[in-house]
Amino acid sequence: MDLGLRGRRALVLGGNRGMGLAIAQALAAEGARVAIAARDKVALDAAVATLGEGADGFPLDLMDTACLDAFAEDVGQKFGAPEILVNNTGGPAYGGASGRAVTDWTDAFQGMALSVIRLTDLFLPAMRQAGWGRVLTVVSTGAVQPLPVLGISNSIRAGIIAWSKTLSGEVAKDGVTVNILMPGRVGTDRVHLTDAAAAEREGVPAEVIRQRSWAQIPMGRYAEPEEIAAMAAFACSARASYVTGAVLRVDGGFVRHV
Repeated sequence: MDLGLRGRRALVLGGNRGMGLAIAQALAAEGARVAIAARDKVALDAAVATLGEGADGFPLDLMDTACLDAFAEDVGQKFGAPEILVNNTGGPAYGGASGRAVTDWTDAFQGMALSVIRLTDLFLPAMRQAGWGRVLTVVSTGAVQPLPVLGISNSIRAGIIAWSKTLSGEVAKDGVTVNILMPGRVGTDRVHLTDAAAAEREGVPAEVIRQRSWAQIPMGRYAEPEEIAAMAAFACSARASYVTGAVLRVDGGFVRHV
């Protein structure tokens, strides 16, 4: 299937590693011109080199919301106004929902929500004027099936879903779709490090932790980043022109409700 992405300009936040990089590579493979943004300049440059001709990289710290306007202007001048925006952020430290410091909440909201909302606002006008655009925001299954050790992440990502749904109705007639991508557990470096940390804490082999985690997933394994990226590429494509306001789960059946 030709996804109709050839020549489209795409910006992927957090595109220097893991799922973000896989999404950027999937879009590039479909012929899109891809820019990625991330904090780690070394990893950023290495990732850009995998994305083909016309790719670009822009340093960005989503915690620094004061820099977002200048960042958006820089992207517009050097790369062009993105027609596709993939919002992909990191998450806060592990912990429950109670007894957290106020700064734990405000810092997480700034880096995971406020930055995404502001950047989307900055890039939306060009999409609406052109009559075509895609906004895809990556969350996690904890937003609908809360994970006990991710109290702050669960809460903020649930709010992001509500924001995305609200926004989708405001821009649908302008040819802009707004969707949520909800991966389950993915075999990225972060997940493997998390398993290793849990194994060390419990004094058991990492394989014990991994098997315990897989037992909760009907497919019995972690996703490959490329499996998540394939759904992202479709959601951003011309072929998904009537899909908006949706939560697209790619979780191997992990979420138990309909």
